Amino acid sequence: MPTRALITGYEDDLKLWPDFWHKVAWFFGLLVFAAFPLMGAWWTTIATLGFIHIVGALALMILTGFAGQISLGHAAFLAIGAYTAAVLGNEFELPFWLLIPISGAMAALVGLALGPFALRLRGLYLAIVTIGLLFLVNHTLHTIPQTGGVGGTSVPMYYWFGAEYDVQALKVGGSFELKLYALFGLMAFFCAMACVNIRRSNIGRAMFAIRDHDLAAAVLGVKPLKTKLMAFGISSFFAGVAGAMFAFQQQYITIEPPFDMNMSVQYIAMIVLGGIGTVFGAVAGALVFTFLTPLAELVGPFIPLVSELSSAQQSTLIFSLVVCGFLIFEPMGVLGIWLRIKRYFQTWPFSY
Repeated sequence: MPTRALITGYEDDLKLWPDFWHKVAWFFGLLVFAAFPLMGAWWTTIATLGFIHIVGALALMILTGFAGQISLGHAAFLAIGAYTAAVLGNEFELPFWLLIPISGAMAALVGLALGPFALRLRGLYLAIVTIGLLFLVNHTLHTIPQTGGVGGTSVPMYYWFGAEYDVQALKVGGSFELKLYALFGLMAFFCAMACVNIRRSNIGRAMFAIRDHDLAAAVLGVKPLKTKLMAFGISSFFAGVAGAMFAFQQQYITIEPPFDMNMSVQYIAMIVLGGIGTVFGAVAGALVFTFLTPLAELVGPFIPLVSELSSAQQSTLIFSLVVCGFLIFEPMGVLGIWLRIKRYFQTWPFSY
């Protein structure tokens, strides 16, 4: 069943914007991005969280969707990135543009250390190891004095070296929320484009081969250890970046919550809801999760029985029902719905 125009060469297959309608979609996306802050500060903050979730979902998509490595400790890498930004910002007053890649590198080191375990473990056994990593990281962060322990710590955001260069005091660019919205929107875009190119690269194809059948991939010359290490390292780097973004957005962070098992399950739900194995699925799943949560809190009080729960419980229950509905009726998630829409217009007036 066709979902795109017929291509006859590798050059056409590798284009980021293969036809006119892709360019139209990007144009309208830019319009929405530019006009969305007009809806108010609250929705701008929600959209900023959406950009953070996009980067975090892309990180898990590389590991689970591309390489097929199940991880329930995704929150651990976000915690490492968040607390790296917080501690180095407080201790050395480093600028945010330097702290974000440092946070990603710190998380990537931990991911590379975990990678060798994935060579012998798979499935639920690997998931158990990642759960252990989550509890180990949280325990370590609780014991380090610079993290503030259970009480948490503040997260300064400087645009240059020194405490006098606070981003919130920078007058150019409007309010602090608008600055984060523009900055994190650009970061989410570049991370998505990086994942698109990773997916089409040799290492990306090797990840898909390992995911589908690692023994057959090894026979064909793909190195499982190298590929899984790359998957864990790249995924952890993006997760650390997302953690640093989350820390800068929150301005004050604690360990538990939010960096607990619930966060890891949420990111798994995002990529399942969006569609496993695609960059589109990670972006769509993250956006649906982000905007469904406040909408569920608005609708929840009008639903019988659900209205008796707290707002957080209402959003969790409604989101869980939505995920279950997708698993039953559309296992491919939002990606499946999008492919159906594309197929309808691509083959109209014929139906497949």
